[in-house]
Amino acid sequence: MKRTNYQSTILVLFFLLTLMSESIAQQNHITITPDIELIKLNDNFFIHTTWIESDEFGRFPSNGLIFTKNGKALLLDTPNSNEQMDTLYTYLKDSLNTKISKFIPGHSHPDCIGGFKFLQSVNVESLSGEKTKAICMNQNLPVPELSFRDSLTFYFEGEKVICRYFGGGHTIDNIVVYFPSSKILFGGCLVKSAYSKNLGYIKEAVLEEWDSTIEQILIEFLDIEIVIPGHGGYGDKQLLHHTIQLVRKFRDAK
Repeated sequence: MKRTNYQSTILVLFFLLTLMSESIAQQNHITITPDIELIKLNDNFFIHTTWIESDEFGRFPSNGLIFTKNGKALLLDTPNSNEQMDTLYTYLKDSLNTKISKFIPGHSHPDCIGGFKFLQSVNVESLSGEKTKAICMNQNLPVPELSFRDSLTFYFEGEKVICRYFGGGHTIDNIVVYFPSSKILFGGCLVKSAYSKNLGYIKEAVLEEWDSTIEQILIEFLDIEIVIPGHGGYGDKQLLHHTIQLVRKFRDAK
């Protein structure tokens, strides 16, 4: 009889913990529209995820990152379109009392700069790697105001931000952004999610550099705890190792 009561108590506790876990997960996910979602990492960081329709890949999610403090926000990558960017900007301003004041794209593809024209229209300062700026100029895309060659460190509302170009990978111009005090790395499309079985779009990839580029990140930033890929769920530094494995598997199969 006692054993039955004990088992019942365990089941009740398990049920309550499951409800609590689901409640926390729901609180950390904010649905803005069916195609735009925020995932709260902590009081200052949100992943913004937007969904894209593609003939080649179907419907898939694309990630960016928002750091917000004192009513100001640093945006890494835009949604895929100016319309989605407008919606995200308006939600942050009206619902979170936060205004985007600085923007950094990870590279020059639409899932990084598709909403850049909107940001220019509301006078958001922009910064990129110099390779991204050059591509934008050559392809008649919106052009970032400022750029850096290999590395740039600055403070945004007291938070240290490190922008680094480690080499080619998904594209020739992909950079990463690291927040050392929070141990959060925004890898963008240079990094694949844990569920990725292949490298995705590789028409502009630098396959001979990709794995060594990731290795340099692991050497430089030893204390990474959270890694955000360009598509799919976020994780830890194992995503970096997973990406290296995918690159080498692809090369070996050629």
